[in-house]
Amino acid sequence: MRETCKPIFLLMGPTCSGKTALAIEAAQRLPVEIINVDSALVYRGLNIGAARPSDEELALAPHRLLGFRDPAEPYSAADFRADALSEIEAIQARGRLPLLVGGTILYFKALVEGLAPLPEADPATRADIAAQAEAEGWPSVHRTLAEVDPITAERLKPTDRQRLQRALEVYRLTGRPLSAFHADHHTTVTINPEGLSQFSGLPYPVFSAALAPQDRTWLHEMIARRFHAMLNAGLIDEVRALRQDSRLHRDLPAIKAVGYRQVWDYLAGDSDYDTMVERGIIATRQLAKRQYTWLRKWPGVVWYDSNREQERNQLFGQLDKICKSVFS
Repeated sequence: MRETCKPIFLLMGPTCSGKTALAIEAAQRLPVEIINVDSALVYRGLNIGAARPSDEELALAPHRLLGFRDPAEPYSAADFRADALSEIEAIQARGRLPLLVGGTILYFKALVEGLAPLPEADPATRADIAAQAEAEGWPSVHRTLAEVDPITAERLKPTDRQRLQRALEVYRLTGRPLSAFHADHHTTVTINPEGLSQFSGLPYPVFSAALAPQDRTWLHEMIARRFHAMLNAGLIDEVRALRQDSRLHRDLPAIKAVGYRQVWDYLAGDSDYDTMVERGIIATRQLAKRQYTWLRKWPGVVWYDSNREQERNQLFGQLDKICKSVFS
């Protein structure tokens, strides 16, 4: 492979499938460095509920893009793509290969496909939309968006303030719906002779692996166990500490993360403890279902059953093979 075309590894999968453990092992055995691709783990203060690796694990395998963002500041897919490309370049300059690990498939898509060219944010337009929301409520903004961009409005909830504001802002600045920009943005994918995917929106060849158990019942049981373990480890106190920050509210992306939103509502008195636990487990299972749906559509992805040692070893073998082809 040419020096300028070193590949990157994408280790994707549903929540609770063992991605972090496998990545840490890979970082100790192979010339790779880990980049976090979990939308909750980019924020400071989101540790227990986001399953942040322990200090001991991070000492063995440092993670880039981990815990660096203020939870009061939304972090977008565009932000991630810019930061990830910078980290990829830095890792490859060190003579290593990037291993991007996580379950936020939207971030992975933004990285490999690029983003539709959209106008820069306009403070005056945003202020007008915020004023409407203040006077009439965000459901009113949602109805306004539905009149000019029904496709985008259909996929957004009336409570999704950040995305509603951006979608309406794009229309008011350009006269075109956001959905039209997305429809015009096309990415092609080819498979090179080494079995790596080449996305037209990314200069690097890509090896895409999905680590996921075939037994969904097992995964559901593990999700429930882990949520209870998080509560026992102090998740409620962690969210209570976040609530002390007056800048934070339940509609911020950080607080809307699975687990955090349910505990936040419990502490606000909107549910009792048992209901909070049930909602947290259900929301996590729904997240896993969405992740499976995204991954089934991913071009060139290779599936590995996380519960089968033979398949995990096959994944290590493939990563090792690609590393040797680069550095031999």
